[in-house]
Amino acid sequence: MAEPAGIINRYGPKDDAAFREIVAAATPEIQELAHAVRRVIYEVLPQTVEVVWPKQGSVGWGTGPKKFSEQFAYLMPFKQHVTLGFYYGGELPDTEGLLPNAGGRQVSGRLAMRSMKLTTLEQVRQPALRALLHEAVRHKVPAPASQ
Repeated sequence: MAEPAGIINRYGPKDDAAFREIVAAATPEIQELAHAVRRVIYEVLPQTVEVVWPKQGSVGWGTGPKKFSEQFAYLMPFKQHVTLGFYYGGELPDTEGLLPNAGGRQVSGRLAMRSMKLTTLEQVRQPALRALLHEAVRHKVPAPASQ
């Protein structure tokens, strides 16, 4: 029997073993940045379902484990930044212009993915990012199971 592609964390921010593995190869600064993003995600949606994708080197967050229908954001650590992406980013109100105007689409053409590079903790702490995350949680993602 094949192993599942993603490691599902339904237990919240204290269960961070799989997340730590994804960022382990990054510099301490990038690890700190990734953990700061994760904290904001859980502050915005405490019931977040986190899915770590070891082969992709990414982590996704949503109200369930399904990447394109229940998840609203993802993170990938890189050498000098973390990428924070939004599956429906092109459809979100982004009054501060945090996201680029162009991005990827799923083969079906349904997704308007957008992502941003974060290089500083100040970027993670900005109110506009938190507002964007709140919008992402409400946009085309089912309500959390506990509601």
